[in-house]
Amino acid sequence: MSPIVLLSFLIGYFAVLIAVSYFTSRGSSDNSSFFIANRNSKWYFVAFGMIGTALSGVTFISVPGAVINSSFGYFQFVLGNAVGFILIATVLLPLYYRINLVSIYTYLENRLGHWSYKTGAMIFLVSRTIGSAFRLYLVAIVLQKFIFDAWNVPFWVTIAICLVLIWSYTFKGGLKTIIITDTLQTVFLLSSVILSIYFISKSLDLNITQTFETVKNSSYSKIFFWEDFFGSKNHFIKQFLGGVFVTIAMTGLDQDLMQKNLSCKNIGEAQKNMLTFTAVFVVMNIFFLSVGALLYIYAEAKGINVSALATPDHLFPEIALNYLGTLPAIVFMLGLTAATFATTDSALTALTTSFCVDFLSFNKSANQNDPRLIRTRHLVHVVFSVIMLLVVLLFKIINDDSVVNSIFKAAGYTYGPLLGLFSFGMISKRDVKDKLVPFFCILSPIISFVIDKYSFLLTGYTIGFELIVINGLITYFLLFLSSRPHTTNQQKSLNK
Repeated sequence: MSPIVLLSFLIGYFAVLIAVSYFTSRGSSDNSSFFIANRNSKWYFVAFGMIGTALSGVTFISVPGAVINSSFGYFQFVLGNAVGFILIATVLLPLYYRINLVSIYTYLENRLGHWSYKTGAMIFLVSRTIGSAFRLYLVAIVLQKFIFDAWNVPFWVTIAICLVLIWSYTFKGGLKTIIITDTLQTVFLLSSVILSIYFISKSLDLNITQTFETVKNSSYSKIFFWEDFFGSKNHFIKQFLGGVFVTIAMTGLDQDLMQKNLSCKNIGEAQKNMLTFTAVFVVMNIFFLSVGALLYIYAEAKGINVSALATPDHLFPEIALNYLGTLPAIVFMLGLTAATFATTDSALTALTTSFCVDFLSFNKSANQNDPRLIRTRHLVHVVFSVIMLLVVLLFKIINDDSVVNSIFKAAGYTYGPLLGLFSFGMISKRDVKDKLVPFFCILSPIISFVIDKYSFLLTGYTIGFELIVINGLITYFLLFLSSRPHTTNQQKSLNK
């Protein structure tokens, strides 16, 4: 596949997004449209656009690649995701809409106090920056290998180009623009995965029915794992519970995806959005796992040495760009680019929103659309783009694992305290010692790391995605130990 063809495709792709940005941001580049799209988003656009944001390049590449190690076991995690999304729709969204939030972390200020609020917001900034950097790294290594290496472009320049392109279509319209561009990118993503299945099946001389039967009868199609609860990370209970709580923390307690939900007109539309999104999310993950099975079946049939790949993440791009032909290669790049940039553009907007609202107090200004505040928002947007660049470069140095595992492992440490904070606020009626909360949220991941490191050695138990539950419980326990019964009327619980 010629690098110049792929580069031309990339330029054309971003030209379309920039054109969409131009038309959607005309006359509406104020902070209200940037942060919450003037609370006027159509729920079906939000639901469809969220698919691209939630699936990301991780799903597009790492989930198919991981089939070699865990078959369809990842679907156990997806089932937990679905339950988590339903809990978000029925428990968290009504709370957020009742308080009329722009930043969801404002809840922590009203319920627990100033330092709890700032800690929750900071956890999000760190967590989302790390997670989005992982995702951007994933697509950047593909772009680097198949496009920019042809001209000896340094890796950091590749990342910088990606971020400049993202900034160019998000800095003005923000969330109002992203809801439309993400909808467009989701169309590209879904088309790409379906067409990829078609192209691989065609190369194997399989029709639709034969493709289904081939995947079903392969050694990769096993979904449920009940063996070795203590020693295996793939046990159903671990995967399912991890899926539930990772979803609640990484979606329901994350400004990024919740910001889109809060842009709907009312709670009813937001809930329709979330439940519709959940159904499509589950189906799409079945497609991605099927792509993974077909890729390994194709590799076996064509004599491709899978073990020679640096990581399973490279399997999909290797086959799509080197074996299937020009059109499948372009389709693959279309899906990968759409998946990754739909996630990164949304993340940069959410990071900018959180910092402006939670740390610069834009929401407490008499005029949120003051030109001075808009200029400040533009600067914050640029700063987070630079931070993202640096984190991606750091991850390139230290990464030694499949990206999908790295992201969820990092989430267990970073989102765990956030899960503990919100759980304590919603379940307990006690008051915390607010100034101690930042120390608890640092101590909890440290304790979790020690438990994770020595659990198998001491007990024979291997910790998987349920690490986030352990981390959240430790945070909750520390908050409870330092709390006292609610005795004043100055701080009312928002759970009633």
